[in-house]
Amino acid sequence: MTPVVQVVLTEGADPEIALPSYETTGAAGADIRANLADKDRRVGLELAPGARLLVPTGLRLAIPQGFEVQVRPRSGLALKRGITLANSPGTIDSDYRGPLGVILINLGNAPYVIAHGERIAQLIVAPVVQGQFQQVETLDQTSRGVGGFGSTGRG
Repeated sequence: MTPVVQVVLTEGADPEIALPSYETTGAAGADIRANLADKDRRVGLELAPGARLLVPTGLRLAIPQGFEVQVRPRSGLALKRGITLANSPGTIDSDYRGPLGVILINLGNAPYVIAHGERIAQLIVAPVVQGQFQQVETLDQTSRGVGGFGSTGRG
């Protein structure tokens, strides 16, 4: 069964901006676009090198129980411009109904202007399993043991 994510536009959002959409038949992520406030629509939002910015999408979502929506960077923006997400992947819980904003960060060397309607991230609808956490006296042994970061090889 395909989960249905219901979408509502926030007050003041531009209804001409496309809803999240899959750009190819094999795409795992639906592209999401910047939906800027009236005052920013013509000039965009400038993101300076090293800066973070909460970019509005003009959307609120109703995600079905048992699912989450992950917000992930767009690889082209990351490679070509150094624009990525500060919290990647971001998680939108099924019980959140507030406005959806995307926290972008500029890891590049030049300012970047986010245009109204620009594809800024992608959304992945994924099932959620809530685990149970149980305190115990000891843990079972594995071949890795307590080896930390980089313990299984180079890097």
